[in-house]
Amino acid sequence: MSDQNLKSRLYEIIFEADTPAGKLFDVSLFVAILISVCLTMLQSVGSIRAAHGGLLFAVNGGFTLLFTIEYGLRLYCAPKPLRYARSFFGVVDLLAVLPFYIGLFIPGTRFLDVVKVLRMLRIFRVLKMAQYVGEADLLKNALIASRRKIGIFLVAVMTIVVIIGSLMYVIEGDANGFSSIPRAVYWAIVTLTTVGYGDIAPSTPIGQALAAVIMIIGYSIIAVPTGIITAELGLSTAQERNARKCDACGHHQHDADAVHCKRCGAALS
Repeated sequence: MSDQNLKSRLYEIIFEADTPAGKLFDVSLFVAILISVCLTMLQSVGSIRAAHGGLLFAVNGGFTLLFTIEYGLRLYCAPKPLRYARSFFGVVDLLAVLPFYIGLFIPGTRFLDVVKVLRMLRIFRVLKMAQYVGEADLLKNALIASRRKIGIFLVAVMTIVVIIGSLMYVIEGDANGFSSIPRAVYWAIVTLTTVGYGDIAPSTPIGQALAAVIMIIGYSIIAVPTGIITAELGLSTAQERNARKCDACGHHQHDADAVHCKRCGAALS
């Protein structure tokens, strides 16, 4: 088999999911990724690591070696290796194997190889769920369109927590756990987001009254980014529907996945 034929065959198996060989390869890859991630998680459990750490490390090392070979084959058969290496999945494929090798020199970092679970996103291609990519694009566009509003909102929130944290530092002081302004700001963030760890709590009446105000503000603030993104999402959806215009009758309000015009039945372009 010539080098070009070998590359073509490997490309068909590794990058194409429509062939039996490609489907088998992707399904086998998914199973290997799941097993490898589970092994990494088990290694983080102290009792399991003490009893079977060597075996788990060896097996996971074998999977990492297979992933390394697979990454090399992807670079070998890709028409544009550099383009693949710089793509989202190319970066993820590289990050899936790097932590294990780095962990050989820096203990503990190998647990970061759970990032390989991102490779499971290829399941959308295998299960013929590509139509949902359009929905993901709508969400992405809504997030991008609302980034300035969200940025202004975050600046406003940070201003509020700094002011409130400084006030609590002055009101409560070191005696009640507010030993510094940064620690008081931490308390303000925890309270404003309604998390409420309880590791620091105001003791004076004025401090408790201010805390009550922050809690009430927190409920209203949580709804702001949700409303911004929802509004942008609705606008993006409306624009996409309006953009799909029927060439036959001119009707333009169609669903994103519509194939025929809902008014005249003509095929949409």
